[in-house]
Amino acid sequence: MIFSERLKQEREKKGWSQAELAEKMHVSRQSVSKWETGKNYPNIEVIMSLSDLFGITIDELLRSDEELKEKVIQDSKQLAYPKWKVFFDTVFLLGVFLLISKLIIFALNYFFHTNILILEGRSNLIINFLPLFMMAFGGFGSDQLKEKYR
Repeated sequence: MIFSERLKQEREKKGWSQAELAEKMHVSRQSVSKWETGKNYPNIEVIMSLSDLFGITIDELLRSDEELKEKVIQDSKQLAYPKWKVFFDTVFLLGVFLLISKLIIFALNYFFHTNILILEGRSNLIINFLPLFMMAFGGFGSDQLKEKYR
């Protein structure tokens, strides 16, 4: 049994109209109608609420409907992707900012004979390569996400 048929069956078991189910789910009656006719599918949060409301497992709602399973899988990927993408892009941009800052300080010291000192000693090696490392790490991570969620 596909999702739309199962949803209608469970709703009718409870003796609810589409409008009553829509009110309980805080959606429009048209949304419920589209779910029951197979024209549209709810998102994973709504599916979880429907599962709780009808007292059946999510697996019972999803298992037989391949198209809905694919939509749920894509939705979950869409939820995870932006969070990590923002993280890797932020690391990359921070690396760019640090590199530009170093270049500006270097240019000020060279052309205007200022004496701006960043750090000396062993930590100088870290300061020199940290922006490049951050840019490589951020770029690589972002690229891997793009490949994984394509």
